[in-house]
Amino acid sequence: MLANAEKLPTTSQINPDAFSRVFKEYTDSGDDIVGIFISSKLSGTFSSAVIAAQEVNPDKIFVVDSKIGTFGLAIIVHEAVKMRDAGMDALEIADNVKKLTTRVRLVAMVDTLKYLRMGGRISTVSAILGGVLGIKPIVDVQNGLIHNIAKARGKNSVMQFILKYLNDYPLDTDLTFSIGHSNARQEYDNLRDFLAPHIPVDKALAGEIGSVIGTYIGPGAFGIAYFEKE
Repeated sequence: MLANAEKLPTTSQINPDAFSRVFKEYTDSGDDIVGIFISSKLSGTFSSAVIAAQEVNPDKIFVVDSKIGTFGLAIIVHEAVKMRDAGMDALEIADNVKKLTTRVRLVAMVDTLKYLRMGGRISTVSAILGGVLGIKPIVDVQNGLIHNIAKARGKNSVMQFILKYLNDYPLDTDLTFSIGHSNARQEYDNLRDFLAPHIPVDKALAGEIGSVIGTYIGPGAFGIAYFEKE
């Protein structure tokens, strides 16, 4: 639908009351909560969760800013689940997840920057520069914000750039990583095949960009999210 949309759909953050109802359900049953949320610089959802946690039970609810989103957020959650299953308590998990957020990287090609521009997530100048001459923009997430870091002509050049990015910021194969896309299954498959000689793609999570982040990224995006090796 986005490919033919003349106006960007609207998105809305979850409000504190909605979080409070969910938080209270679990704390009343005796559970502690670790909440890991989309970058606070991309959405107000994290702030809503903080407000709700303070109102419900700040001693039992630990809220973490992932500083990323979509399939980058997913790999953090997967690592948090491993910590829980290993017997860590909520405070330990939250502290360790905060450390992981400093190592997470996401690099992707977006088919066009127009949706990021329309949604106010990137400047008009960057969007115009990214769209000239059919050049494909490449973005990453730095300090919780999306940045247009390169331009490439053709998708093969994009994959070469992603490989160079992985060489510059090596992937930690001991931790979860994900290859994802937005309604671009063929490009996803091509990227997996291209990276197979270089990284263990059989261990990668398959990530599909959801409707909220997808509103701003648009269709046709693909990339990889991972933790940089220490």
